[in-house]
Parts: sequence; structure tokens; C-alpha cells
Amino acid sequence: MSSQRGASGRGPANGSPAARHGQGGLPVADAAAPGTPDAGALPTPATPAGQDGLAALLADPGKALIALDFDGTLAPIVADPELARAHPEALDALVALAPKVAAIAVITGRPAEVAVRNGGFANVPGLEHLVVLGHYGAERWDARSGKVTAPDPHPGVDAVRAELPGLLEGSGTWVEDKGRAVAVHTRRAADPQAAFEALREPLTDLATRHGLIVEPGRMVLELRPPGMDKGVALSAYAREIGAGSVLYGGDDLGDLPAYTAVDTLRTTGTPGLLVCSGSDEVTELRERADVVVEGPEGVVELLRALADRIA
Repeated sequence: MSSQRGASGRGPANGSPAARHGQGGLPVADAAAPGTPDAGALPTPATPAGQDGLAALLADPGKALIALDFDGTLAPIVADPELARAHPEALDALVALAPKVAAIAVITGRPAEVAVRNGGFANVPGLEHLVVLGHYGAERWDARSGKVTAPDPHPGVDAVRAELPGLLEGSGTWVEDKGRAVAVHTRRAADPQAAFEALREPLTDLATRHGLIVEPGRMVLELRPPGMDKGVALSAYAREIGAGSVLYGGDDLGDLPAYTAVDTLRTTGTPGLLVCSGSDEVTELRERADVVVEGPEGVVELLRALADRIA
């Protein structure tokens, strides 16, 4: 596990009083210097706002919301998204932490039922209060009921679905049908980055004609309805439960709105901690994060360290 300075962060050096304490002088971490892995220990956030967020979480965990992306954060990125599964130790880490915090939410662009299946979240003792907000919050699955609630599908998705085969012919891409959205993956193309860049404009034009937007990600361009993103979903759920602090962890461009939501919550008095599941493909999150960990394995380690520290 490692930490990294955010874009705005010239945080104090590790070991100084400011770096070692958050709100009210509460110690926030027993960790090595920023950027140095230290398995089993909490990292020292690289920014003062992140230090305050972690301090608030530890001071009153019963009011803390832990919100996490799925692919790339709880589950390793794979060439075929249908084969993505949560890190083998993710469930144990979530079960250890869940009873000690106000809520745990998984916020994902996937359909809620797919994230539940691929994460193995259903009927897990200790995760009775888990919520999965799928399709960027348009769908909601509650562990207590085991049911998904969602609005009617956007008609533009059917229109886009019908036109995509002709537009993508010969591109070497693969289409993932998410029901309420469609995602064009370029990872299997001969030159994934070139295919991604070549398709960005025509797919944006196609989406716009049918009232949709394009959400870029790690070698994927998703065409989906407007009006919902991970920031909207995170803010709404934090208000719903009256969260006293918020931790959000993500790895991709689609997580940037959630980062912005945490920044906004901070300005209105709710401390927050931004965690990046590190990737060489996306640097924007690394530059804004308070803490950077090494992929899903690092996320699992962070969740375990939080559970141990709260205990």
C-alpha cells in the first residue's frame, strides 16, 4: 500500500505533527513515509484534507460511508469484462469492515445484478446492509431485499444498439451490452489506444443524435443516458444515510465525478478521503487522490487495515 501527493497536495512530511494528526489532533495513521509500501498499516494521506477525512472516519466510524468502484478497484481489470470477478479476499475484507461503519456502497457502471453476481455479494453474512448502485446510480440493489429497483430504459439505447455494428465493422472492437447502456471495448483491437481515439468522435456523434452521452474509460467508450454519474449517486446516498465522513475509492475516468462529489462534501463540512486504485492507464485519479494503493490487492489491504484500526 502506498500514498501519493495529490494535485493540490503539498502535505507535511510524514512524522510531522500535521501529517500525523487530523481533526482535533487525532492520530490518523501508523505508516511509512508517503510513497513507501507498508503492508498492514494505514497510509498517511498526502493532503491535509485527506488527513482530516481519515481522522474523521476513525473518530466516528459509525457515521462513515465507504464507497467503492467495482472494476479495477474491487476486481482486477480483464480483457473480457464478463470474466471479471472480485479479488478473492475482497469479500472477507468487506465483511470485516461493514459492521463497524455506517454503510458500504459499490458504485459501478455495470448493471447492478452483474456487479452483485461478479462480486459474490448476495447472501453474505455481515454484508446485510450493502448497497450496489449500478448503471452509475440509475439502478439500486439492496442486500436486505435482494431486489433491484430502476427506472424505465432510455429509448436511445435501443437505437444506438442497432447502429453500432455498421459503425464498428472491421475495428477489432467488442461491444458489451449492459441493457441500459452499451460499451465499446478497444482492448482487443490490434492497436487499442489508436482504436479508442479513432472511435471517440463518431461514437460521440452517434450518442448525441440519440440523446445519450459517451463515458470514456480504460480502453472503453460507454454510451449511456445522461443525468446520472458516480458523483450524483455518491452525493445522494451520502445525504440519504446522513454520512459524517466519506471514503471513495476508484480507478478510472468514470470515478472523477465521485472525486468531485467528495471535494464538494468537504467544502460543506463532511470530511472525505479519496483513494486511487493505481493504474498506469489513468493518471488523472492519481494526481487528485489522497491515497494511492496498488490495484484491487491494495484496496483489500486498505479495507483490512481500516477494520483492524477501528477494532
